[in-house]
Amino acid sequence: MGVLLLAMCGAASAADIALVGTIGRSAAVLALDGGDPKTVKLNQTWQGVTVLEVEHDSATIEVDGQKRVLQRGAHYRGTPPPMSNEAVVLPADGGGHFFASGQVNGVPVRFLVDTGASMVVLPAGDAQRLGIDYLHAPKTRVQTAGGPIVAYLITLDRVKVGAIELNGIDGLVTETGSNVPLLGMSFLNRVEMRRNGDQMTLIKRF
Repeated sequence: MGVLLLAMCGAASAADIALVGTIGRSAAVLALDGGDPKTVKLNQTWQGVTVLEVEHDSATIEVDGQKRVLQRGAHYRGTPPPMSNEAVVLPADGGGHFFASGQVNGVPVRFLVDTGASMVVLPAGDAQRLGIDYLHAPKTRVQTAGGPIVAYLITLDRVKVGAIELNGIDGLVTETGSNVPLLGMSFLNRVEMRRNGDQMTLIKRF
């Protein structure tokens, strides 16, 4: 469902580290903040976590400058940074997707959170409901899961999700493809995203 696929990388301090398993004495299988497991080799660092030693059912890791011994299936919960008042917690639906009730220029919009979309994406029907005159905006071609489509480049004055309100957000209007508004990276790049199992927290950066 993503538009304009965007690779995301970079280390982030994990609030929850789980030892899923071990591979001999050479690697540990770790999961961070409820995410997908990752095989981390001995002395390799991944997302700020370094594997120092691997045993049959345990691994010694270093995180935040401290050594911890994890048993298989055990979790280490670090101290997460303080949360500002401008934050919103989103629960996952039955399919594992995150939806957010928000506003665009003061008008209610229900978004699907999509880290694969490089911008906030509005279907043409929603853009018309919001009073956006997108037909006079510059055109561009974007790649979607269903193939390339034409979209209109716009700038949204205000996008609000929960208590988080951001101004001057780049967006796209599409006349074909998905009919669901997407909360893409032009908004998400300006907030901190924390994933913990079936919850996602968005926190406004200052």
